[in-house]
Amino acid sequence: MPGDAVLLAKIKDAVALSQQRDYAHFVGFLDERAAAVSRQYMESTYFKNYMLWGGFAEAERVVFGAFPDFLEPSPEAFPISAVTASFRQCDPLSHRDFLGAFLGTGLKRESIGDILVEQGRAIIFCREELKPFLFSQIVKVGRVGVKLSEGAKKPLPYAHTYQEINGVVASARLDCLTAAMVGISREKAATMIAEGAVEINHFVQISSSKELQEGDLLSIRGKGRYQITRLGPVTKKGRLSFVGKKYV
Repeated sequence: MPGDAVLLAKIKDAVALSQQRDYAHFVGFLDERAAAVSRQYMESTYFKNYMLWGGFAEAERVVFGAFPDFLEPSPEAFPISAVTASFRQCDPLSHRDFLGAFLGTGLKRESIGDILVEQGRAIIFCREELKPFLFSQIVKVGRVGVKLSEGAKKPLPYAHTYQEINGVVASARLDCLTAAMVGISREKAATMIAEGAVEINHFVQISSSKELQEGDLLSIRGKGRYQITRLGPVTKKGRLSFVGKKYV
């Protein structure tokens, strides 16, 4: 994709600067696909002293960090801050509401990481240098008053809820599992795959015969996002049982 070249140029610059200037350099926040592209590129290079971190272990949006050889990558080194937004529990605010409020101040999307929202509280991960700006600018989200404070108490709000899906398929082929996850025929699934409408782990896959593994993420255009959580065992009739989940 065109944006990949720009991203990889930034990654290469961060790596070069970390070696030339002897301190860590950072890029992002990156979305899930950009993180996957970065990880794939780094696996093809000699440079291994890097880390992707978003402020907590399950973060979807992460910062890429390139570290000099003498410095071990560590979450504590990343310029990421957590901010808590408190509001009345009766006020229904969503991820979209918070993101809209932040972008409305002129912030770029890459300066904001995950936004975790629950009743009466939201946790926002941001670039450290932007924290004073948020505190000075964000007093309302939509029409709802919010109060910002530093840090985030655990447990954090859940990023997603899921709907479990289970069944049996002929095999772990992409067309079989796409059809089962979405509830369409295998032929229609194969057509969608051939048209580039299905991604595995954020990369388009046009081969219906591609075998999936446990943990693989599926993004199906117009149908949503899914994850394969278990493959097997094989039934007495020789079919493959599976368990998956749909992001809702």
